[in-house]
Amino acid sequence: MHEPQTILGQDALRQIEQRYRSVEPPLMERAGAAAARLAERLLAGAQARPLIIAGPGNNGGDAFVVARLLRQQGFDPYLAFAGDVAKLPSDAGTAHAAWLASGGRVHTDIAAGEWGLAIDGLFGIGLRRPLEGRYAQWVAGINALRCPVLALDVPSGLDAENGAALGVTVRASHTISFIALKPGLLTLDGPDHCGEISVASLGLDPGTNADRADAGQSVTPALFATALAPRRRNSHKGSYGSVGIIGGAPGMAGAALLAGRAALALGAGRIYVGMLERLAVDPLQPELMLKSPEQAMALSTCLALGPGLGDSPAALKLLRAALERELPLLLDADALNLLAAHRVLLRRLAQRRAPTLLTPHPAEAARLLGHELGAVQVDRVGTARTLATTHGAVVVLKGCGSVIAVPDGRWFINRTGNPGLASAGTGDVLAGMAAALLAQGLAAEQALLAAVYLHGAAADACVASGVGPVGLAASEIIPVARRLLNECGDA
Repeated sequence: MHEPQTILGQDALRQIEQRYRSVEPPLMERAGAAAARLAERLLAGAQARPLIIAGPGNNGGDAFVVARLLRQQGFDPYLAFAGDVAKLPSDAGTAHAAWLASGGRVHTDIAAGEWGLAIDGLFGIGLRRPLEGRYAQWVAGINALRCPVLALDVPSGLDAENGAALGVTVRASHTISFIALKPGLLTLDGPDHCGEISVASLGLDPGTNADRADAGQSVTPALFATALAPRRRNSHKGSYGSVGIIGGAPGMAGAALLAGRAALALGAGRIYVGMLERLAVDPLQPELMLKSPEQAMALSTCLALGPGLGDSPAALKLLRAALERELPLLLDADALNLLAAHRVLLRRLAQRRAPTLLTPHPAEAARLLGHELGAVQVDRVGTARTLATTHGAVVVLKGCGSVIAVPDGRWFINRTGNPGLASAGTGDVLAGMAAALLAQGLAAEQALLAAVYLHGAAADACVASGVGPVGLAASEIIPVARRLLNECGDA
């Protein structure tokens, strides 16, 4: 089972680089050697030479090292560099000189031709503005190539902190991240530009060297699998909790039913669906018990409020009632919008002693914080952490690279999932999955980590089997998530 990988922001990375400033061999040599080994594998069988593009900073220094080491292995790299040698940082200047001393040549533009591999060493983690002029043209040229593209540390043009594509940005087939993962590789636009990501630790252990308050982790089953112990033979439905799904206003009954079906599939003992729109039965899932919202609240040991809830006075009354019950509580969708519109309830939320889970998408998070949507997306990690610490809740900020945060400041980024999840009802399924795990006794953190991971992994498995991503329906995720949950429990 894969262990979580460390994720570090720029400040923590700079501290590590400074701490190991005098290590031998230097970090730049280590980075270049790791990238050269990967480049050799990518060049296996290629008939054309590698193209290496070096920038004016330390990322360019890494590129010079890669070029020199590939040349030593018998390749004939074409290296393009348009910067001022006199302005290169010290280590990059040394790498440039070593490249020339090895017999390498420097070109000031990219020649037309066929390449076996393009290596992007233009800009790294410090970039904060769109590329312009020649560098923008070079990136556009890289993106037009038909060969594999390897980005060093981060694709040029991508903000390594938040994943925003700042303008024209390299679309790499492979990215090698040095020391640790960066948040921007995993969230927002990052996954569309990084391709296959590998990590070269450079002989360091970033999990112990970094400030733990600033270090995140990638989500893997290792974070929650121990909580999924095999079920005892001597158990019954009451052993696995009772989930109350509260929502389903007129015209939105499907949201509550999807959440209920997901909760059933992920193992909750009883599911009460408290519908604002009264239905007699779910004909596709008759195991669900359809009740009034008040009845469902009274019968349940865990509540999920929001799927199809609407914004009526009745919905607001139910939210107030749910906040007063000392039960594990998940708030999603319309429940979050009602919280944002009635901010006095946010204070009650922060006072709850029972576990609370919040599952906003970016627009809902913006409303909760009173921010613009753009402010949320340019700081997804910070947004999730603020929501978690302010409201004493475990939070997932949904989206590409969902960010999970807990009240003590720790944070995680999930790497499962695909565009098939961009369809109606998938958020309701996630809410039901998390509520089911919470009802079965998982701690709030483990329940949400497991639900988010399995939700995305189920979508990935669907696509791998030929279902989606286009047209993948939320209901198709549910049985696959059940299978994956049972596999995790058996591991």
